[in-house]
Amino acid sequence: MLSTALVALDATIIATASATIARQLGGFEQLPWLFSSYLLAQAVGTPVFGRLADILGRKRLMLAGVGLFFVGSVLCGAAWSMPALVAGRVLQGLGAGAVMPVSLTIAADIYSLEERAKTQGYLASVWAISSVVGPTLGGVFSEFVSWRWIFFVNVPLCVLATWIIVRRYHETRHEGRREPIDYLGAVLLSGASVLLLLGLLEGGTGWAWWSPASVGVLAAAACLFVAFVVHARRSEHPIIDLTILRRRVVGVSTAISLLVGTIVLGLSTYVPVYAQAVLGVGPLLAGFTLAAMMVGWPLSATNAGRVYLRVGFRLTAVVGSSLVLVALTLSLLLGATSPLVAVAAVCFGVGLGMGMTAVPTLIAAQSAAAFTERGAVTGTNMFARSLGSAVGVAVCGAVVNARTVVGTDGTPSGPGLMSAIHLVLGLLAVCAAAIVVLAALMPTDRTAARERRSASLSSTEPGSGAG
Repeated sequence: MLSTALVALDATIIATASATIARQLGGFEQLPWLFSSYLLAQAVGTPVFGRLADILGRKRLMLAGVGLFFVGSVLCGAAWSMPALVAGRVLQGLGAGAVMPVSLTIAADIYSLEERAKTQGYLASVWAISSVVGPTLGGVFSEFVSWRWIFFVNVPLCVLATWIIVRRYHETRHEGRREPIDYLGAVLLSGASVLLLLGLLEGGTGWAWWSPASVGVLAAAACLFVAFVVHARRSEHPIIDLTILRRRVVGVSTAISLLVGTIVLGLSTYVPVYAQAVLGVGPLLAGFTLAAMMVGWPLSATNAGRVYLRVGFRLTAVVGSSLVLVALTLSLLLGATSPLVAVAAVCFGVGLGMGMTAVPTLIAAQSAAAFTERGAVTGTNMFARSLGSAVGVAVCGAVVNARTVVGTDGTPSGPGLMSAIHLVLGLLAVCAAAIVVLAALMPTDRTAARERRSASLSSTEPGSGAG
């Protein structure tokens, strides 16, 4: 949780200090790269580090991730120019790309099936707290101390996290010959991911969608992905074994994760815009409205274990995704005079549904994987969510930009903003409907859930354990 807090805080803490940073370091045109470089590095590192955790061990990769985050934080805090700060953000992103999948994999390793939802809920609560605390801390540091402490505050946290992991986490060593590392596959996958995400993030903003730069970047990404697939099918030990996606539960879970990323980042981007530009509230109230989603998520995630132990992963995911669909369908009733509490209620409903969808489907995929595959499954799942986030931003941004006027501060405005927000919410509702369909395609496991619950209850009866 402490390591995850590092990642979660740095995803939000820099937002309120970005203008101050640009004034002091210059290079305002490079400001978007403070966010894009972190997202790119994290997304690229996630599947690779997830697989390396299967080969080299969880503890080693977790410590490497925290170490990268430490070095990146020091470089960011001491940055003398905007390029140096961006370079530090890249290192932080790579560290986050290791911490996120490996922390979830460790939780799957050391906790029983009935305990995993609760521990995943604890990890989700870190994001909920950070979504509120992060921007506030960023504003406090930049206004009253120095923006550099946004990054220097990570240093003692990294040291503490490293000390706890070294002292308290004892990894079981598995006998046998270690698989070779597929360096070529890692390079091909990383290159393809960077180019694809770069094309999605910069398309429509940094350059026009049909410009030579956009077409060239996306075409190069497609070529590298094809090369990676060909290489992975021929390699005996690929960096990502694509055959794991043929297992229905893993493939469906990965597809759901992609759509979850689209919905979450779509709401995170445009709910504050709607609250401020249409309803006329300040950024603080707009942020707390969005935080309602981050509150609902861990609340339902921590209790999801009781549900899937009774009715199975599939029915739990169907119910959760249906809640998301209902909430997003109701969001289409929001208008220019809607009360702020109604917006918060919609976000809270989405969060409740996500806690019963994203967490159980990930746990189901992890449960279907062997120990030596679990890191790769988790990393692939998290990469799909990052890819979905980039796709969501690109598609929703194109919809909003086509109907509004973007001001000098980058905020859309104009008479078409409300209709653009409705279109975005409609697209997200379609994504939620697709998740419901995908959840229904998961393997039937209600009978297995009953057996797991019976075994769990019998193991807790008096006298059932060892003396």
